[in-house]
Amino acid sequence: METNQPVMPAPASGGNERIMAIASLVLGVINLCAWFFPICGIPLALVGIVLGFLGMKDQSQKTLAIIGLALCAFTLLLGCGNAAYGVYLGYTGQIPQFQFAP
Repeated sequence: METNQPVMPAPASGGNERIMAIASLVLGVINLCAWFFPICGIPLALVGIVLGFLGMKDQSQKTLAIIGLALCAFTLLLGCGNAAYGVYLGYTGQIPQFQFAP
């Protein structure tokens, strides 16, 4: 049985991908300083990576999204390395405030 219903076109993009790409780039630039503090740098980097991935859907803003994604991924690695180094320093007793009890 065939119906003659018109095919509805896909809804037009609301421009959110453009905003996501720009937000990813902004978060990447902010993370260039925030990775020193892993408590705020790591979550910001994760949000920037997600926004950069979602922002790549807009072809006109793809370059900004890729740059933001790369900056956020780089600062995520730096933040995780900084956190691991801080744990190492605390565990080995090189930071007296964070020594573990024997």
